[in-house]
Amino acid sequence: MLHFSRLKQIGIWFIVVLGLLFALPNFLPVTVRGDEDIAGKIPGFLPSKIVNLGLDLQGGSYLLFEVDTDSVRTAKLETTQEEARQLLRSERPIVPARNFRINGNTVSFKLSRPEQMELALERLKPLNEIPAGQLITGNADKPFKVSSDAATGRISLTITDQALSKLSKDAVVRSVEVIRNRITELGTKDPTILRQGNSRIIVEVPGESDPVRIKRIIEKTAQMTFHLVDTSVSINEALAGRIPPGAKLVKTTNPAEPDLLVRRRVLVDGSDLIDAQQSFNQSGQPAVSFSFNSRGSIRFGNATAENVGRRFAILLDNESITAPVIRSPILGGSGIIDGGFTVTAANDLAVLLRAGALPAKLETLNERSVGAGLGQESIRAGSIALIVGFVAVMIYMVLVYGRFGLIANMALLVNLTLILGALSGLQATLTLPGIAGVILTIGMAVDANVLIFERIREEIAIGRSPMSAVETGFAKARSTILDANITTLIAAMLLLLFGSGPVQGFGVTLAIGIFTSVFTAFVFSRLLTSYWLVRAKPKTLSL
Repeated sequence: MLHFSRLKQIGIWFIVVLGLLFALPNFLPVTVRGDEDIAGKIPGFLPSKIVNLGLDLQGGSYLLFEVDTDSVRTAKLETTQEEARQLLRSERPIVPARNFRINGNTVSFKLSRPEQMELALERLKPLNEIPAGQLITGNADKPFKVSSDAATGRISLTITDQALSKLSKDAVVRSVEVIRNRITELGTKDPTILRQGNSRIIVEVPGESDPVRIKRIIEKTAQMTFHLVDTSVSINEALAGRIPPGAKLVKTTNPAEPDLLVRRRVLVDGSDLIDAQQSFNQSGQPAVSFSFNSRGSIRFGNATAENVGRRFAILLDNESITAPVIRSPILGGSGIIDGGFTVTAANDLAVLLRAGALPAKLETLNERSVGAGLGQESIRAGSIALIVGFVAVMIYMVLVYGRFGLIANMALLVNLTLILGALSGLQATLTLPGIAGVILTIGMAVDANVLIFERIREEIAIGRSPMSAVETGFAKARSTILDANITTLIAAMLLLLFGSGPVQGFGVTLAIGIFTSVFTAFVFSRLLTSYWLVRAKPKTLSL
């Protein structure tokens, strides 16, 4: 067991050197953490990644949001109401309807001609179509429960509980994706975006110097739609409450334009956008250029071709950014938004459009800013705890186990190096609980060495030779150490699977530390012990 082939020795030292190379960039004198700061300081073929510091170590912003799932339900019902109106008028004969209302989870309206009930129900069938790929198990899977009264001509569309649950779940999942895209677009490194419970989202942005801007960008729904401007009544009449059916009054964010009356029907929406960039208009003022995919280009081209000479409004979160006149068909699938922006505002809008719209509004439940000074204090406190614990363990091992204690200390140093190298290579985020995990790993690694040395002592006590005592000690301690580490690894994996934030950080360092501890205790320290025994050939062991 103490014999190592040349190939095994090369493999062991290769792992040790590789861990050292991955850990080395963390000790370079950089002032701003990041790969670009390391470039040029070490050869390009060597590892250059460094450990990412978490929010509690680097400072930054912590925000807790709740997704307004009620707004998802309301938006779905409003869309259904408008779609029902359009479907009834989509072809001849037109099915006129009136008294459209939303009450709770139900959209209801009354047919002007009750005898058209059968035709109306046939026209409304697309509202209950199941998306392709979705499992159909009967009427319960359909989005709406349709009820009708032939005598009065009233039709009611009630959204089902299953559809509501799916809408809410999809809204949270989509919100997490959109938030991640927005923060990534800003160039922020290593953000943490986690779902908490059924409707909450945790956002941690380490190192962010402007948390107010992050919050503003995250909270904005950024639903962009294109609508025709309604000119059937004046804006003053609309403000007085005389709004035509199928129209709505919207505010404008452009100080050069008054509030607008627009048609509710969406000509084109932002779902088909593929790019948006901050640019400048012909006057040199900041603007936002955008482009659609092929489907969006066709819809945008048809909408502009059919409405030449009319104004169309570009709405962002139900507020008008600008409302230009369509001078000619726009067939290229691209355009420019000129809304009296500053460069920063135009860039932020481009980020929002590229990342996509939130499916629902977000409410900020908690907001905390961690200063860089507090992060440095956490690093200092954690480092002191780690150094004190490490030095104390090393002194104890030398005092109790002598030469074998020195071997255990060398294994401890390699263990720390491997942990740091693994964290750097995997680009794991180190948090304050993660430092606690490293300290715990030191104790576990020492515990393994203590078990091995005590087994060796027992073998020496019954009269075995030094070589036999060491070999038997390592063999007998193996099963005990493996059992203890496997059970701890199971706990670490559970923390990784079900934990979040700092809990996951603790689980990461604990899991890595288990593997490195077993390697250094059973392989590396055994190799060093083998070197000493072969060279010194002691007659007795002082342990």
